[in-house]
Amino acid sequence: MAQQIVAKGMLPKHAQLRAILVDMCTNQLSPGDALPSERQLCLDHGVSRVTVREALGQLVAEGLAVRVHGRGTFVAERAYRSELRLASFHEDMRRLGLEPGTVVLSIGQDTPSPASTTALQMSEKQKAWHVRRLRLADGTPISIDDAWYSADLLPDLDRVDFTISIYETLATRFGYPIDRAEQTVGAGPASSETAALLGIHKDASVMTFDRIAYSGGQPIEHAYSWFRADRYQLHMTLTDR
Repeated sequence: MAQQIVAKGMLPKHAQLRAILVDMCTNQLSPGDALPSERQLCLDHGVSRVTVREALGQLVAEGLAVRVHGRGTFVAERAYRSELRLASFHEDMRRLGLEPGTVVLSIGQDTPSPASTTALQMSEKQKAWHVRRLRLADGTPISIDDAWYSADLLPDLDRVDFTISIYETLATRFGYPIDRAEQTVGAGPASSETAALLGIHKDASVMTFDRIAYSGGQPIEHAYSWFRADRYQLHMTLTDR
């Protein structure tokens, strides 16, 4: 691996070293490979231990590397890159060449929150199905779905198989093919429960999704999702039209 000395210039030294390490993680090493030790990075690139730790900290925060206590810093597993399009989790994972999986956490009827009542155009007295699922890709936890469905529209929803695509079930069993969705994407720290289910540290970064799915103008689903930011990315194509 060619050594590159970091010199004083327009870019701070930690930013220069970060660029070197990003290239190392993405082009020279494979997921699971160890990065050089802090001491070796200092020698190879002519920088201080403080600079090395700042650059490595940025890589860890960005999900490109992971620290293992007592062992060092390693290249993180590659994130799954999803196109921003209307598709179920099952369809999305299969398109990426991954095997989707689902663990049903809970199913039951309850009074939805005011936000879900409004989203589903329900009255305050109506009940809704509350479905929580852990979603997997090749056996690795990727996201948690917390979704609400009108019990009046879908009276026996608790009898369906939630380990398969719910969108496919809505179309074939209930006659509600999902043809449009409104979705807001954000980010935040993982709660203790979310972290435990996804196998990440508490307060680690997660992507948050707030989605309302429609069939022929009728809102069918209001769902919140939390995705591991270190294993899932969104890709979109932007134009000027």
